Amino acid sequence: MLDFLADVDHRIPLLGGAAEGTLQRVEELFNKTTVIKPSDQAKARAADRGISRKAPCHHENKNSMADAVLIETYFEYIQANASAGQRFAFITHNKNDFSIENGNQKQPHADIAAGFSKIKSMYFINLADCLRRIDPLRVTHLMWEQEWDQTPRGLTEILKWLDRLTTQVWHNRHMNREYWVKSGKMKIVTREEWERSRDKKGRSNQNLITDEIWKGALKAARAAEKRLGPGVEGAGPYSDFEWGMINGKLSALRWVLGDEWDMLDT
Repeated sequence: MLDFLADVDHRIPLLGGAAEGTLQRVEELFNKTTVIKPSDQAKARAADRGISRKAPCHHENKNSMADAVLIETYFEYIQANASAGQRFAFITHNKNDFSIENGNQKQPHADIAAGFSKIKSMYFINLADCLRRIDPLRVTHLMWEQEWDQTPRGLTEILKWLDRLTTQVWHNRHMNREYWVKSGKMKIVTREEWERSRDKKGRSNQNLITDEIWKGALKAARAAEKRLGPGVEGAGPYSDFEWGMINGKLSALRWVLGDEWDMLDT
């Protein structure tokens, strides 16, 4: 139960970050687009729709003036910018106000239908249908790319791999020390000898290791080998590339959990 709650607590900020990323993309689109301001004439025609109870102002006890201004601005823009080869589309999720009342809601309401056609001025109730009309193949690929979602890893799984990678890095460093001991580059000494090796600043000789620490390291190394198993996914040996990948993975997981980059202490 605690593992489950920890996973939920870990995923909440990740999902929040994904939502924030989506909002930033929407904001960037708004910032790049051309702003079309409604004219006084469009506002007047919208007011006439409200007085006459014509769509999108045809519902009782509902103020749809903003929607009326939208549709009148759209019609006005088409008239001002119509030329050979130009095509326009009005896209809305507001089917209750803009679509036909009883029938196929992909069709515009009778009160605004005169402003639409199959080619010059098209009516859609979702963006995907409009984009598919323009370029079906590209939209299929784009929709797959944007709708594909990857479930974030749970904290329990991350901690499991964090522990394994830490063990791999520690074990590989131990094997280097074992080589240094066998080759004479590192010497095993008693605790008293190690203490006497300290310099005036209290720093110990890095080429010395106490016999008690070395005995514990050997025991820990054998336990790590038994737990990890042999080979690239286990206790090695590793190529330079494989060793770099292991360190990179450890650094990345620690960064996700709050450490600084390149934190590889074991």
